[in-house]
Amino acid sequence: MPSHLSADRPAAQPPARGSVDALISQARRLMGDVDAVRRDAQRDGSDPRERWQRALCDLALHQLNDVDEHLSQLRDGPPPVEAPRAPTAVPEAPRGDSLLSRVGSAEWNLLTDAVSWSGELYQILGRDPAAPPLTLDELPSLVLDEDRPGLTAMVTDCLVDAKPIDGEFRVVRPDGAVRTVHMMGEPVLDADGGTASMWAVLRDVSELRRSQRTVSETRDSLQRHRHHAQTERRLAVELQEAVLPPWRGTLRLPHQGPETLDLAARYLPSSTSALIGGDWYDALQLSDGATLLSVGDLTGHGVAVTSGMAMLLGALRGMAMAGTEPGQLMSWLNQLLDATVQPALGSAVCCRYRPETRTLTWAQAGHPAPLLFRDGTGRMLSAPDGVLLGATSGASYGQAEETLEAGDVLLLHTDGLVTGHDRPEAVERLLDLAPRFGEARTAQDCVRMVVEEFGDSAREDDACVLVARTT
Repeated sequence: MPSHLSADRPAAQPPARGSVDALISQARRLMGDVDAVRRDAQRDGSDPRERWQRALCDLALHQLNDVDEHLSQLRDGPPPVEAPRAPTAVPEAPRGDSLLSRVGSAEWNLLTDAVSWSGELYQILGRDPAAPPLTLDELPSLVLDEDRPGLTAMVTDCLVDAKPIDGEFRVVRPDGAVRTVHMMGEPVLDADGGTASMWAVLRDVSELRRSQRTVSETRDSLQRHRHHAQTERRLAVELQEAVLPPWRGTLRLPHQGPETLDLAARYLPSSTSALIGGDWYDALQLSDGATLLSVGDLTGHGVAVTSGMAMLLGALRGMAMAGTEPGQLMSWLNQLLDATVQPALGSAVCCRYRPETRTLTWAQAGHPAPLLFRDGTGRMLSAPDGVLLGATSGASYGQAEETLEAGDVLLLHTDGLVTGHDRPEAVERLLDLAPRFGEARTAQDCVRMVVEEFGDSAREDDACVLVARTT
């Protein structure tokens, strides 16, 4: 039998491509322009200003390449999430630091041991401008222990193998703040091809890396939330399908010979929430030949609410089997909810139909009254007293009786069929179906008409519809 529920919903779609594609094109045009400026600055490398300009262009290209990658991810949607990494517990400088885009420069002359730092580099590293700049041997003293091997390897490769420097490391400033520094540089060779000096530009990228970590952590958290929500929905669906009647079509009453009661029902999920609610419908043949009909709704959504609904429905069935009348049954259900560890509210309508007399005895707890359709017209039954289940201790519930005739259609529903503000309108729309119900041959046809009328509505809550047709 095909399921009346679905455990999965379509995934969220990526944003419209047009505006993002335009930004990607602009970023790539800008990358081309910056690269042209960088090529113009590539002379013999002897002018420190030219090296500075070229390094700034390289940094700009790095950042524009990141922008292009991020925009492409925005257009295509989030990539698969890897297992979350344990963050390194390192204190960072306060947000809003003015060093976000500051770039400093340095040069270490290996022949004269002279060292020159720009004023910006002193500020990035938090050093006193009056203090002498650090040599290459002293520079690692500012770096975190775990990052020193990487810095040493970069400097060694530059001095020995003439490789360019391009890497990051974290420094500890005198005030205790940790900053992430991106370093780019090259060796300067003498006439004999030996390394005469090493120059570099250093940029504080702490805020950029913090932003990247935030994006990554938020993405991982979102992925975990989605997985949790999908798992919770699947569990709620399986639990709901396990307790709601799986029948379709006619429920026959073997103890009453040829007498039958034609039953059909439908569960309509919310159109605004992916979570399963606490709505139920039920029909049960009792030991004395009567039939129990009920619909109800436990407030809330999710596995906890669905399990509470299953508990309530199990209690209702057990008490009905023991011969409890609808009014007393509602009182005991109210006590059950009032005694639960986690308080809950619910509404319900419970009917006991005796086929030998065609008598319907029913009670309600803050729930829409059943609708009775006969000879092409419909009306709402007059409701006996009854408050919401779990609303107050020791509540009492009245009972009402109605005599049915052959061909009558009884419709029970939960109030999530449409929004609460439109309940009178919903009743009128249901009553307007009376002429079509009069021509219907089965209860299933009646349910189909209700679904055609309300199935596409923007419901904020789940809903159940149960139709009983006397034959």
